[in-house]
Amino acid sequence: MVDLVSAGEHTIYQAFGMRISSSIPLPELPVSSPKSAEKNPDVIIEAADPDRLWEELQLVGSNFAYKDGRFLFLIPETAIYCIEDGYRITVASLEGADLEKVRVYLLGTCMGALLMIRGVLPLHGSAMMINGKAYAFLGDSGAGKSTLAATLVSKGYELISDDVIPVSISGEGGRLVVMPSYPQQKLWQESLDHLGLAAGHFQSVYRETTKYAVPVLSKFCTEPVPLAGVFELVKSESESAVSIRRLSNLDRLRIVLMHTYRNMLIPRLGLAQWHFKVSSSTADQVNVYQLMRPTAGFTANELASEIIRTIEEGGKSL
Repeated sequence: MVDLVSAGEHTIYQAFGMRISSSIPLPELPVSSPKSAEKNPDVIIEAADPDRLWEELQLVGSNFAYKDGRFLFLIPETAIYCIEDGYRITVASLEGADLEKVRVYLLGTCMGALLMIRGVLPLHGSAMMINGKAYAFLGDSGAGKSTLAATLVSKGYELISDDVIPVSISGEGGRLVVMPSYPQQKLWQESLDHLGLAAGHFQSVYRETTKYAVPVLSKFCTEPVPLAGVFELVKSESESAVSIRRLSNLDRLRIVLMHTYRNMLIPRLGLAQWHFKVSSSTADQVNVYQLMRPTAGFTANELASEIIRTIEEGGKSL
């Protein structure tokens, strides 16, 4: 593994709709094209020694601190992260930390907070391009979002994002677009087994988990795509089969608010008013559905078929 403090020269990556200049190797991310790399980066990532950041957190007596445009947070036994002015990220890995886990939180929690600070709504789920438009699959942990997306990838559709879905408002009309993240999915061993993928071909996300990083290079969408719909994936013990229903206005807003990535950070960042406004705009502009599935059995293929049917029919039957 590479010592983050002694990481080398900066590499320019393209992810989450941003040019990211990082001194820390981020092998998950696509390297920016030479032409794009000549432009000024949107974000700079640097490694640092944790001592100074430790002192700042100890002064406030919390694992989270936000003041004067600087947001610090601690992931115990892993790293301290600092976001400054929505532009610079400092990563201070702690002694003995699993550096793959350090990257997981950098590209997850840290990137989610950065997007919110920059005015981009990060939704928690997977996004796919279907018939030229983006559809987001949201839900609680374990609902099967990534497995559903992997099933759609196996059917020829393109992945836009997994885990963190960056939704940006584009143009004068306020059109919602999903920005591509990076060509990788995170799948549990059980999902790999159902999808016929051998875990031995993939690396675990980090050493404490049986979740695996699955590259999706040939089926990855590299351009922003208009957001057309949202599906909330819910497991229910009372359901015996897959079912779908179109949601009302209040339910649509509730789902966007609830499934914003790391939404517990919103009040800490002073972004509650912004979050409600952008979530309301999102809920007003797109169709939102609730997709119920039984808790038992592998239903990803049935879910995928129901989604494609709904999209192709334009939701007329719902």
